[in-house]
Amino acid sequence: MYREDFDSYQGERGAEDIYSKPVKAGKRTYFFDVKSTRGRKDYFVTITESRKQTRPDGSITYDKHKIFLYKEDFEKFRAALCETLDYVKDECFGGTLPVREYDNDEK
Repeated sequence: MYREDFDSYQGERGAEDIYSKPVKAGKRTYFFDVKSTRGRKDYFVTITESRKQTRPDGSITYDKHKIFLYKEDFEKFRAALCETLDYVKDECFGGTLPVREYDNDEK
C-alpha cells in the first residue's frame, strides 16, 4: 500500500474516520472507508481508486477517483455489485472468478 496516499486524504471535510480497508491490486490501491459526519450523527462510505504514476521528471503523483456512498443507497449498491460480480463469474468465466497473480512486492 502507498502510505503517502493513505495519509494524504484522511482529513475529508470534517468527516471522522471510523474504519478503513485498503486493497492493493497491482499499480492500484482501493480504499473502502467508513466515515461519520461531525458529531457522528450520520455515516457514509467512500470508495477510492488510487493509481501511482511517475512523471517524466521522476517525481511520483497519485491519480485518484472517489465515490461517495450514502446510507440510503447501501443496499441497492450492494445488490447491484453482487449481481454484477455473479454475472461476470457465471457468464464470462464459467463459474470461477480469475485470481490475479502478483509479484512479491505488489501484495
